[in-house]
Amino acid sequence: MGVEDDNIVIDRGIALHKMLRFLTLTLGGQAYLNFMGNEFGHPEWIDFPREGNNWSYFYARRQWSLKDNTDLKYHYLSDFDKAMISLSKEKGIQDYEFADQLNLDETNKTIIFSKNSLIFVFNFHPSKSIFDYSFNVSFPGTYRIVLCSDSKKFGGQGRIDELMEYPTFYNEELNKNTLRIYLTQRTAIVLERKM
Repeated sequence: MGVEDDNIVIDRGIALHKMLRFLTLTLGGQAYLNFMGNEFGHPEWIDFPREGNNWSYFYARRQWSLKDNTDLKYHYLSDFDKAMISLSKEKGIQDYEFADQLNLDETNKTIIFSKNSLIFVFNFHPSKSIFDYSFNVSFPGTYRIVLCSDSKKFGGQGRIDELMEYPTFYNEELNKNTLRIYLTQRTAIVLERKM
């Protein structure tokens, strides 16, 4: 779990963990509860005091310090957690009970929905990134990324230019506004329309 350790299994696990937490926060209702610190790194088992371990408290603890160690990857999960909770508070994500489904793509393992003024894009595909992934949106305009789980500051690969802006296109056949983005595998992106 060192930041210099190159392990595709760990990197995939971190990517999916961030996505699942964010999906839970955005669609889980009007509250969010984290998982008691396991997500920030608890490499040992939990063993509460009992007769079989001589009533020891040694493994009945959380190692909260792991998230503060910038030489370990656990801090990426903590940093992402802070960013998604901050975004939720700032944009009132949990003030809106229901999301509007914009796209559900089983082939590409993609879920896209809007909530409040934001568009949430989740690509759960294990290996497929898609250039110019197209989906319909409710409002025309230019969109920008406000949060990306693949950002290097969250332990991602940094494959998406977060400064890029995405204008909508009017699809006359469908009579809909369409957005096209670069959609990388195992990534969650939040888009906001510029005002």
